Amino acid sequence: TQYPVVPWVLADYSSDSIDLSDPLVYRDLSRPIGAQTEERREKLRERYDNFVDDTIPPFHYGTHYSTCGYVMWYLIRMEPFAAAGVNLQGGRFDCPDRLFWSVADAYKNCTTTMNDVKELTPEWYFCPEFLLNKNKFDLG
Repeated sequence: TQYPVVPWVLADYSSDSIDLSDPLVYRDLSRPIGAQTEERREKLRERYDNFVDDTIPPFHYGTHYSTCGYVMWYLIRMEPFAAAGVNLQGGRFDCPDRLFWSVADAYKNCTTTMNDVKELTPEWYFCPEFLLNKNKFDLG
């Protein structure tokens, strides 16, 4: 995909308010989203060091930080992404449990699970409407 990628900048999505002068509210931009904690970095090193396959070289991440599926996942409430998502799922929206529904949960998954390293789309910084279902799609 050639869709632009922008980083998660904040790291606190659970507090009622944040102090932007506090460095702890920011993600460490010197590391990929998938390597924000020492525990996660250790698991990635273990995966790399212990991976054995005759045709696939060792890897840290089994996925990419941006794909067309991720773009549709974040932007499913807006066209043309809704139509593309429906097309991808064979004529219907994906199961509600697999749709993007929480900023806090999305960040937590990107920083704690081994199979999610999504960065963000530019809309996160200029188009808050992507969070709203203004088209009244039946998303489950």
